Amino acid sequence: MERFSSSVANLRRIMMAKVERSARFHGTDRTQGEAQVEDIIARFLRSGLLDDEVYATARAASLRRRGSSSRAIHAKLAAKGVDKSVIQDALAAVEGEHPDAEFSAAVTFARRRRIGPFRHHRSATAPKNHEEDRKENHEKERQLREKELAALGRAGFCFDMARRIVDAQSEESLSPDGGVI
Repeated sequence: MERFSSSVANLRRIMMAKVERSARFHGTDRTQGEAQVEDIIARFLRSGLLDDEVYATARAASLRRRGSSSRAIHAKLAAKGVDKSVIQDALAAVEGEHPDAEFSAAVTFARRRRIGPFRHHRSATAPKNHEEDRKENHEKERQLREKELAALGRAGFCFDMARRIVDAQSEESLSPDGGVI
């Protein structure tokens, strides 16, 4: 518990898997192990070692800093067994820290994945002399744009936000005040 925080449901799932494995291997009673797991969880809840609200808020903030969308954060917390209302409260707390947190997360994601203006190999260099080369470069650029839009979409960001990032001409153009986010 000191190294990794967990939700109540996730800890229960992990501990019950160990109980099941032990019961199969040693031929012991599963219900006795289940009772011990519930006692441990109750003790951790009383002592404050387990708290789904604290876990969800900390995890949501961590995922947001890494560039996760609200949808992705919601899915990851739900997979850990956190209640929907607790997830909504955690997302609201994270959103309250930054006025445009979702867009900032999308920019962070794009920077990490080298999408849009963070791409180092822009093909908008000197124009080619041959029409076929121009068409080929245009087609490659179009395919790359679609691939980047899809990556942002799979990460849970809306199409308008993804398009704004992918089509940005520079990193500075992504910030409301003209500075880099």
